[in-house]
Amino acid sequence: MAEDLTIVRSESKTEQYQSLIPQIEALLSGETDQVANMANICAALKEQFGWFWVGFYLVKEGQLVLGPFQGPVACTRIAKGKGVCGTAWAEAKTIVVPDVDAFPGHIACSSLSRSEIVLPVFSKGEVAGVLDVDSAELDQFDETDALYLGQIVKLLNF
Repeated sequence: MAEDLTIVRSESKTEQYQSLIPQIEALLSGETDQVANMANICAALKEQFGWFWVGFYLVKEGQLVLGPFQGPVACTRIAKGKGVCGTAWAEAKTIVVPDVDAFPGHIACSSLSRSEIVLPVFSKGEVAGVLDVDSAELDQFDETDALYLGQIVKLLNF
């Protein structure tokens, strides 16, 4: 008689980040191409946590333009101050959104996205882009994610 098996991660979120960060550091070590580095960060985060969407938007010509990502197709351009990504850019700070439907002006690239965290990526004191992470679950992100994702984006040498 076959038994149903459920695989459950026994590691806490903190432990998952603490084991993932050295792997990301190794992936980025010696690689100077930022597109390659952003792509590997997205893949590593998506594989580790199974989030709905993980990607970067880069500041180009006065707007955020879609960069490397993992997940379904996404919005290509976002204006400064618009949606969660544009707001994180305009305010130069991390934004955690427990319920995207409650965020004024949320840009719904996908109706499956339920919660979101966006972190600015800095270059020479200016926001050069953002890391955007979406979950299909409500209230997915917290201060632990903000802390460790913040450490990860600092690994990019813009």
